[in-house]
Amino acid sequence: MNTRPKILIVDDRPENLVALRTVLKDLDIELVETTSGNEALKATLHHNFALALLDIQMPEMDGYELAGILREEEKTMNMPFIFISAVYTDNLNVFKGYEKGAFSFITKPFQPEILINKVKFFIDKHQQELALVQLNSDLKSKNEELEAFSYSVSHDLKAPLRSINSYSAILREDYSEVLDAEGNRILNSVIENALKMNKLIDSLLEFSLMGRKEIKKTTVDMNQLLTHVVDEFKNQPAIDNLDWSIAELPAAKGDGALLNQVFVNLISNAVKYSSKKENARIEIGARNGQSENIYFVKDNGVGFNMEYKNKLFGVFQRLHSTNEFQGIGIGLAIVQRVITRHGGQVWAEGEVDKGATFYFSLPN
Repeated sequence: MNTRPKILIVDDRPENLVALRTVLKDLDIELVETTSGNEALKATLHHNFALALLDIQMPEMDGYELAGILREEEKTMNMPFIFISAVYTDNLNVFKGYEKGAFSFITKPFQPEILINKVKFFIDKHQQELALVQLNSDLKSKNEELEAFSYSVSHDLKAPLRSINSYSAILREDYSEVLDAEGNRILNSVIENALKMNKLIDSLLEFSLMGRKEIKKTTVDMNQLLTHVVDEFKNQPAIDNLDWSIAELPAAKGDGALLNQVFVNLISNAVKYSSKKENARIEIGARNGQSENIYFVKDNGVGFNMEYKNKLFGVFQRLHSTNEFQGIGIGLAIVQRVITRHGGQVWAEGEVDKGATFYFSLPN
C-alpha cells in the first residue's frame, strides 16, 4: 500500500510540470500532474492531497478560481496551496491569493531550494496531523475497550453477589435465633458489606455507561432542573438543618438527564461534607461569560487541602476516610466525564474546615 503523501500540481504548460517534477524528484512523495482546473478537480475526487501547487495564469480557469472552488468543497477545504506565478506578482494579486486560503506564494523564476523547503514544511505538517488523528483514534478505541471490559466485569460480579445476598437473607431469617451474638454480628457484617459491594458495582456500571451514552443536547432550563434536584434533598429529614442559597442560573445547551446527574452528585457531595455543621450552608449560582457559563456549588463544610485538588476527580479517589464520611469515590469522576463530553471543564477550590466550591463550565 502506497502511504507516501500526494501533491497535486496544476499547470497548463507541460514544460513547467517537467521542471517541478525535476525539482521535487528527491522527495518521498507522489506527484499527480494536471494541466487544467477541470482536471485538477477530477483528481481531487480520486486522491487525498497533502498540498497543491497551483499555477495562477491558466486558460478557462485560473489558479485563483480553482482555489476558490477547492475551498468550497468539504474534502479539500483545508488543503494548503502554494501559488506559483510568473506574471501576477503585484501586491494586490498576492493578497488575493492569500484570501483564497493560500499558505504560500512563489514567483517565477524561483530557487529550487525555496520550493523544496516549503513543500517539506507542509508535508511534515500533514504527516503530523495524520499521526495525531491516528493517535486519537487509537485512544478512543482503547477507551471503548476499557469501558466495555469494566461494564462486563461489573455485570458479571452481580451474579455471585446476588447469591451472597440471598443466602445471607435466608440465614438471618431462619437461623438468627440459633446463632450466638458473635455469629449474628458476623452475619450482619456480611450483609452490610454485600450491600456496599452492590453499590460499588452499580457505580462502576454507571461510570462505564456514562462514557458510552449518547448525548442528546437541547436547551435546558437550569433553574427548573435545579429546583427538582434541590426539592429531593430538602425532603430528606436528616438534612433539614441546611441553609440554601440559590441564584438564577442561565440556560444551557446540553443533555438534561446528564446535567441533572451533575447537580445531584455535586449537591450530594456538598450535603455530605457540610450537614454535620450547625450552621451548614449550601450556595448554588453561576457566572455568565462570552464563550461559556460557569456554574458552582459551594458549601461551608470540612473542605480539603488544595495540595490534593488533582485527586478529586479520579475514580475511587477520596480525601477523607470512610469512617468519617460514607462514599465510594466515583461521583465526582462521573461529573467530570459528563462535563468533558459537553465540551466544558470541572475544577474545585477549598480550604480545610472552611468548605469547598465545585465549578463546571458549559459552552455558550
